[in-house]
Amino acid sequence: MSYETLLYSVADGIATITFNRPEAANAMSPLCAQEFNDASLRIEGDADIRCVVLTGAGKMFCAGGDLAAFSAAGDGARKLLLEMTGDLHLAISRLSRNAAPVIGAINGTAAGAGFSLVMFCDLAISAESAVYTMAYTNAGLSPDGSSTFFMPRKIGDRRCRELMLTNRVLNANEALEWGVVNRVVPDAELMAETMVLAGKLASGPTQAFGQVKSLLNGSFDQSLETQMELEARGIADMITTADGQEGLDAFLHKRKPEFKGI
Repeated sequence: MSYETLLYSVADGIATITFNRPEAANAMSPLCAQEFNDASLRIEGDADIRCVVLTGAGKMFCAGGDLAAFSAAGDGARKLLLEMTGDLHLAISRLSRNAAPVIGAINGTAAGAGFSLVMFCDLAISAESAVYTMAYTNAGLSPDGSSTFFMPRKIGDRRCRELMLTNRVLNANEALEWGVVNRVVPDAELMAETMVLAGKLASGPTQAFGQVKSLLNGSFDQSLETQMELEARGIADMITTADGQEGLDAFLHKRKPEFKGI
């Protein structure tokens, strides 16, 4: 299946989703959100996918929501936004709960919804030229795309409020300093570096990665005792998996483990 606003490919256990509206700065349109949701369903249904990469075509990652489409909707803008965010949020929720780690390869400007997408990714590698700004309130709007959930958890409430209320623009090195991204690389090396990391993760213990994601995503909502009980149940479950057994055997026999993702 091909898409109008996305490129989707799978190779070596890695699913790559590329936002492909370079003529519109890869802005998130209703159709793009629908197709992103569909791609997330394909990933959910394919147990062979063990890592996901998000990136953008052209010079921008995603410049935010398609404001022209919102304006053109007139009195139907509220309904359009509810439908669009419904698709976008389903995709983010599904990918966040999927065991496969999600890596953002941030090739250029990440604004509005684009910045929100960066924040939901498990890991993010930034091109040197990329810049980051929330931008929502510049248009009299409030954030979506999970940013009010993931951003305070990952970079703290004070910095989150500054980004959302003042629309401060971060360059790539500032984004690294603030914890928005994990690494900054030269633009020409972005995808090569990302795919090296994706390959490493795709050959790792996928179910254990999923357990890490689940524990961290819920940690702010639990008491200490509840979180420790979830940790206990998680590690107990992992010891019974094929990869858990392989990891133990490899450690005891001083060899490199060969994980299968099961």
